[in-house]
Formats: sequence, C-alpha cells, structure tokens
Amino acid sequence: FNVGVFYEDGTVVAQNDAEAVRWYRLAADQGYATAQCNLGLCYRRGAGVSHDAAESVRWLRLAADQGYAGAQVTLGMCYENGLGVDQDHVE
Repeated sequence: FNVGVFYEDGTVVAQNDAEAVRWYRLAADQGYATAQCNLGLCYRRGAGVSHDAAESVRWLRLAADQGYAGAQVTLGMCYENGLGVDQDHVE
C-alpha cells in the first residue's frame, strides 16, 4: 500500500498513477480498507485507470463497509450527487 502512496504522491519515486493503482489493487484485493478507498478515488478521478464511476463506488463501498470514515464520506457524496449511483439523499 505505502508504495502506491509513494507513486501517487511522487515524493519518494517518480510520480506514476498506473503504478500507484497497481500497488493499491494488491492491497485492496487483500481487504485493506485504505487501499480500497484510494483505488476507488483513482477510478473516480481517472488517475492511472480509465474513469469509471461505478467501479469507484464499488471500491469505496468495500472500504466504507469496513468502517473506513474517508470512504464513508466520499460514498455519501457520491449518493448526494448521483456519481456512479442513483442520487439518494437518504442513503
């Protein structure tokens, strides 16, 4: 996961969104909520992957379901604005 952060930020290694996504996915596939959230954000921005709002929501939901607050907030904004999901102010 941390290697993905380094690639996304470009502070320790040259900035490379595709490599960040690769490392985030490795950790996300193992259930690491922070990596799932970061991967969801990459899909939301189209950073290192093609923009895909539905895939973004999928990863954000996995992290949110584990109680990761950052993903919960972002997922709430998706519902508020209808990004990758039907707009739902109750949800």
